[in-house]
Amino acid sequence: MPGAPLWLEVGFGGGEHALDQIAAHPEVAYIASEVFENGLCSLLSRLVAEGEEATGALPRNLRLWPRDARHLLAALPDAALDRLFLLFPDPWPKARHAKRRFVHPALLPLVARALRPGGEWRIASDDPTYQLWVEEVMAGAADFALLSRNTARPPGWPGTRYEAKALREGRTPIYWVFARR
Repeated sequence: MPGAPLWLEVGFGGGEHALDQIAAHPEVAYIASEVFENGLCSLLSRLVAEGEEATGALPRNLRLWPRDARHLLAALPDAALDRLFLLFPDPWPKARHAKRRFVHPALLPLVARALRPGGEWRIASDDPTYQLWVEEVMAGAADFALLSRNTARPPGWPGTRYEAKALREGRTPIYWVFARR
């Protein structure tokens, strides 16, 4: 889809958000990135109804990236992305694992390079440790401006099974939108 806005979802989990987005925005080229086979299978099984034969064709505006999204970000041209989604990522709660978090000071320059000026980075988390981490890391991020911070899912944000689980278990998600300066 040459010339189409390009959106990337990092760690799409079961794929419900990605599929809702491509249905709602057929004009957008969407890359869904997931390293776990179960997530890939979940998304693909949603595309093929039970009992149907798979054709192997994805929706025309969807591409899958079955590896670490950091490698894709590094390979993208400057300012290629119009929107980036990071929804309910693994919080890596132990201090020694913090370096694995996608929201990380060392990764911000790569994200900033790949996201066009004015492009949005949407982040959601229900984990208090990750929520504090996002607040701290992004407060010092010169390339990003906070557009909004909500504790209720904003309009246009399809739900995910991870969000539903958090709400069932009494955790309050936070939804951030940052713009690339």
